[in-house]
Formats: sequence, structure tokens, C-alpha cells
Amino acid sequence: MARSRTPQLEKYYARRAAEYERIYDKPERQAELAWLRERIPRLLSRRRVFETACGTGYWTREIARKAGFVTATDINEPVLDVARAKRLPASRVRFLRADAYVPGAAGRGADGAFAGFWWSHLALPDLERWLGVMSRHLAKGARLVALDNRFVAGSSTPISRRDAAGNTYQVRKLLSGETHEILKNFPTHAELAHAMRPHAREAWVEETPHYWLLVADLT
Repeated sequence: MARSRTPQLEKYYARRAAEYERIYDKPERQAELAWLRERIPRLLSRRRVFETACGTGYWTREIARKAGFVTATDINEPVLDVARAKRLPASRVRFLRADAYVPGAAGRGADGAFAGFWWSHLALPDLERWLGVMSRHLAKGARLVALDNRFVAGSSTPISRRDAAGNTYQVRKLLSGETHEILKNFPTHAELAHAMRPHAREAWVEETPHYWLLVADLT
């Protein structure tokens, strides 16, 4: 495993696998989620899509409606078990265990990519490294789509601390009562644009009150 592996994050999502999709039940976010469920598949229509950190396959299922094929990967077997239980057609989707930093042959040369709620869990020094991996792994001119949270006071989990590198953290509580401190960054529009500048010939950000959607056509 690459040096940037985050055991605390992996443990948290493994424990959260069975309850993860409850996050999509928040009433105030339903209109935004409905728009995203239409928008994201259209952005990746007919493409061979490589998905990083697919989790329980919530977005995999939506993307597969219009994509040519989706190779969805995650490091965590418990969340992949939930994803595979959705029984998406094998002719359109495959789920594989893979490290986001060392994807190997999974989806190599794909002309589309998706990362949902992954960017925010990258430590700031690791962001450029991951983007470099994606640029080398994907086909020339591939489209990268990333979805993540905006921080909204009163709706988002409060920030618990900020480290010396500028990373922010939240304390998350599972239904069992177990708590985990999780790295969770909230990049600005300018920071997203700056991160993509070395890797994309064109990139833009679309925002809703609770989410941001980055679309980048890679060089």
C-alpha cells in the first residue's frame, strides 16, 4: 500500500458501510441530489469510466445508466460488499478492490473518471500526487468529474480542528455511538481551479448550496 494510506479513514468507512447512504436522506438536500443524479451521468455519458473510492456504489449506479462501462474501485471490502449487493449488470459495471494511489490495471486508459466525496479526504500534500496518478492512468483528454461537500453551518458536521498544514477535521459519530476524527477539507473555488491548472485543458466548477461539482477535461 502506498505511503498515503489512511488507516483511520479506512476503519471509519468500513464501520460505516451499512449506514453510509443515510447521508442522502437529509430533506434539505433532496432537490440538489436529484439534479446531481441527472447531471453527473450526462457529463460521463457513453464514456468508459474509472471510479475512485466508489464506496457503497450509490453514484456508480447512477453513472452506469448512461456510461459505456464503469470500473468502480475502493480500498475497503465492507463497502464493496454493499456495492456488489446492488447487483448492477456485469455488462455495464465491475467492482474491484484498488488503492486510489496505485490503481494498477483497473480502468487503465478510461476516457472518463469519477470521484465522489474523495477529494475532501485527501491531505493537502497528497492532492497533487493523486491528480498526477489520475492524469497518467486515464486516456489523453479524459473527463474527470469530482463531487464533494461545501461547508454549510448548521447542516455540515462542525470542524473540530485544523492542523499545521491547513487540513481540517471533523468528529463523526456512528449509530453505535463510536466516534472517529476524520480529515475533511472544504476547498474554495479558487483552490479547485489552482489544483487542476497543471492537469486540465479546461475545467469548471458547478455549485449548489451543499455540494460542488468539478468537471475537468484533462490534457
